[in-house]
Formats: sequence, structure tokens, C-alpha cells
Amino acid sequence: MKSLKFKNGDEMPAIGLGTWKSDKGEVGEAVKIALKNGYRHIDCAATYGNEAEIGEAFSEVFSGGNIKREDVWVTSKLWNDSHKKEDVIPALKQTLKDLQLDYLDLYLIHWPVAFKKGIGFPKNDEDYYSLEEVPITETWEAMIEAKKQGLVKHIGVSNFSIKKLQDLMDKTDENPEMDQVELHPYLQQNELLEFCSSNNINVTAFSPLGSGDRADSMKADNEPSLLENETIKKIADKHGASAGQVLIKWNEQRGTAVIPKSTNEGRIKENLKSTGLKLDEDDLKEIAALDRHFRYVTGEFFVTDGNSYENIYDDADYKA
Repeated sequence: MKSLKFKNGDEMPAIGLGTWKSDKGEVGEAVKIALKNGYRHIDCAATYGNEAEIGEAFSEVFSGGNIKREDVWVTSKLWNDSHKKEDVIPALKQTLKDLQLDYLDLYLIHWPVAFKKGIGFPKNDEDYYSLEEVPITETWEAMIEAKKQGLVKHIGVSNFSIKKLQDLMDKTDENPEMDQVELHPYLQQNELLEFCSSNNINVTAFSPLGSGDRADSMKADNEPSLLENETIKKIADKHGASAGQVLIKWNEQRGTAVIPKSTNEGRIKENLKSTGLKLDEDDLKEIAALDRHFRYVTGEFFVTDGNSYENIYDDADYKA
């Protein structure tokens, strides 16, 4: 399997197990299945509400002796209600406690928005801090401090546009080491990938299969299916693979990490086997033609009347 390299020589396996939307009672078993079958990269987040169960799985696996903690890359993310400098490290320590770990390999600012303490999702403007009240630079400086304390090995961001990355880089002394963003053939984000590559920022793709299992409230009417796309299915048939394997391999072959989520044992194994595929030039040309700048995760769940986050991704063609 490919890996993404960091400046200090650390390497992150390109294919990881995503845990967003993985239900309690299932996610721990999924993590154990994944690790048993060769995964060495698990992607978590405080807001997913399942880190304690994942921690139980880690404890069981690592105490078994066959897989060591240092063999597994673990990522987690800071939720939006802990952006103030005094809240970042306590939030991180809670995640470490839940995951039963001494350190994270990678810690990300989950979104470039700030909520007041204890807010899961905003219901009105008063639930937010403005970026003047709690600038991203304040949060980032606390992330740097967490790295200095040895609580995390690497730090980065998630859902940051080129504009937001550049602004953060201009105002601080340490660049993000990762940007985790939605990436798939309908949202290829070539300019963002180019920018990150030229600035030594690694990229992880979330929702690589189209996130069809997310809540109905997050779905658009008649949204297109990646897994049912005729071009993807044709390429899959050509290689004797599944549509999901083609979508995962496409991200890996572009040089990004990719974190498909599943709690199904067969699918977990199948997703990892995608690393054995090789998409040819014709495949890549056909997939390149599918780009339509379509987001499954629009960020509209952050929109309230009057807040400053209507266009969280800085998209020129954003439509609320």
C-alpha cells in the first residue's frame, strides 16, 4: 500500500478506516476487524460520539501483542466548540482518554468555524463565536502547543479551502501538515490538491464513496450516486473490481489518503484490497470527465440567519 510521508519521515498508510456514522455497538468491532485484516490507519473525531468504544477496541488489540500502538496511525479532530486557546488541549486530552492512547499521530481542526462551549450544532447566531472573537490562528497556536507537549505528532486541518489555508499560513509560523476534505470523481478539487502539493501539505479524502448512509436531512433531492455511476461501473467491470474499489483506488492513485467507512466485515476487507488495482490512463481520463463540483457534505448544517459561514468552502458557485 502507498503511504503519505511527513517532513520528519513519518508515514501514514494511504487507506484508512473511517468511523463517521459508525454506530455504537458496531464501530469497535469494525476497528478490530480492520486491524486484524491489515489496516494500519484509523480516522476518528470527537463529534462522531464513538471514540470511547474505539478506545476499548484499541486496548483489546494492543494488549494482545500482535499489533503495537506504534504500528497504527490514529487521527482525531477538534470539535468546533473547543476553538478557544484554553479549550484545545483539554478537548484533546478527553479524546486521548476516550481512545485510551498516550498520543495521536495526527490532530485536525475539524472545521473553520467556532461554536460556544457545549454546542454540538448551532441553532442560532448566538451559538457561534465570530472569527474575530476566536480567530483560527488562536486555535492553531494551541494545536502547535499540543504538538510541543508530545500529545500529538502531527497537526492539520479539515474542510479548509485554499483561501483559508493561505490565510493561516500567512499569519503563523507553522503550516498545516494535512487538509482533510471531501474528494471523489464528482468533486475532484484539482486546484486544492495542486496548492497543497506545492506547500508540502498532505491531503486525505473523506466521503470517497458518496456518503450514501448519511442522514436524509443532509441529502439533496435526487443527488447523484457515485456507486451507480455508469462510467465507474464500467471501469470496475473492466478490472474485475467493485465500484467502491475503483473510487478508493482513484484517490490513492492521485496521491491522497482515503478513509472509506464501513462496519461490514466483507466490505472492510474489500475496501483494503482496492490497493491492488491499477487504473490506466484511459480510466483516469474517463473519471476526470466526471467532475461536476458536487458536494455531498455542503456545510449547510452550519448556516443560521446572519452568521458568517454561508460559504464555508469559499466556492465561487456556492448555492445555499
